[in-house]
Amino acid sequence: MSKFQIILTAIFVVFIGVGVTMFATYKGTDTSQTSPTVTIWGSYPEATFNEFVQRLSYIKTDPLNIKYTEFSKSDFRKQFIEELASGRGPDAILIPQQDIMGFFDKIIEIPNTTLSQRDFQNSFIGQANLYLTENGALAIPLTVDPLVMYWNRSMFTNAGIAKYPVYWDEFSNINKKITQKDVNSNIRRSAVALGEFQNIDHAREILSALLFQAGNPITFYSNGVLQSRIGDDGTGGARISSPALGFYTKFSDPRSSEYSWNRSLLSSKNSFLSGTLATYFGFTSEISDLRAKNPNLDFDVSPLPQARNGKTRVTYGNMYGLSIVRSSKDVGSTYSAIQALTAPDAMDILSKLVYLPSIRRDIIAGGSVDPYMAIFLDAALISKGWLDTSSIRSNQIFTEMVESVTSGRSDLYGALRQADDELNISLKSQ
Repeated sequence: MSKFQIILTAIFVVFIGVGVTMFATYKGTDTSQTSPTVTIWGSYPEATFNEFVQRLSYIKTDPLNIKYTEFSKSDFRKQFIEELASGRGPDAILIPQQDIMGFFDKIIEIPNTTLSQRDFQNSFIGQANLYLTENGALAIPLTVDPLVMYWNRSMFTNAGIAKYPVYWDEFSNINKKITQKDVNSNIRRSAVALGEFQNIDHAREILSALLFQAGNPITFYSNGVLQSRIGDDGTGGARISSPALGFYTKFSDPRSSEYSWNRSLLSSKNSFLSGTLATYFGFTSEISDLRAKNPNLDFDVSPLPQARNGKTRVTYGNMYGLSIVRSSKDVGSTYSAIQALTAPDAMDILSKLVYLPSIRRDIIAGGSVDPYMAIFLDAALISKGWLDTSSIRSNQIFTEMVESVTSGRSDLYGALRQADDELNISLKSQ
């Protein structure tokens, strides 16, 4: 090791020791004194976060001294590292779960002695387990945005279909009744948008959900190493994944009876809004946008379809979590602020503010009389994600995997193995 590496390693060891010591000696915030300001940086919308903190402060005896700064997702890592090197880093960061491993060496694990694994798992949805390590938690979840299915009631009714599909294989019959082509086989109306990547919103997340339902976790973290499982022959990855990839790609194959989508069409969201697509796989957070962009669209929301013989119900979820930065000058106050932001009363306020399901099990257990929120809460309970180091790069890998199959350049197994190799390289390069 070079002198620089030795010094850097020593600094990290000191940070870890200081962090653990501060957690061990932390007894709670002294309400007789004004608590210090806790700075949080992230890619979560600043206006929304500040409104959340303000509303939460109204019900608190002591004000929350939190200063939040938003950075763009694409620039956050670069700016964070630059500011950290200059000694101007924040106390905590708020980022999507798929990006957290890129910050692994810059955050403090909340030790099990401070927050036990049992208390963590009893408090938060299963997807939050991605944050758990042998020694503690890398973050505490704040929000989750699950993938659901929006469906056009008018198109279903006119086709004589009374109910939305519960299982993926039901789309075979729905396709026959809804999808329409002209004399030149050009698609004029479609039942489902699958098979492409360029013009399908959230294609990476939809394919991830299909892989989850097939039993593939996509990535796996063990002994300090994050590895791909998408096409690893040693763990049966390609065998498990190939039916999911085959199902996804067949909808863009003109030779298939399931053909219903191609890259010449509008994006899936715009097609749904224009009334030429019967189903749209989007996030719960999109419901307000869909209503605003087409108030006359007669649509409803349902759970994401499942594999008929699947062992567990699963959907994909975008989750944001709060992590303590190693450079924090007051780990105790930072943890106290995170506790306040993720407590049941806070989560109830945030859920109503952003119209998203809660990440807390106790709030989900209470249910909702709101017909949409009832669907959203169920989706949150079965949501799942995967650890990544660069969602931008993994999206490119997924795109290349799908297009190698749809173009005929590769079979399912070859595409999966190639994607597995490239994903492993991406995971190790961060």
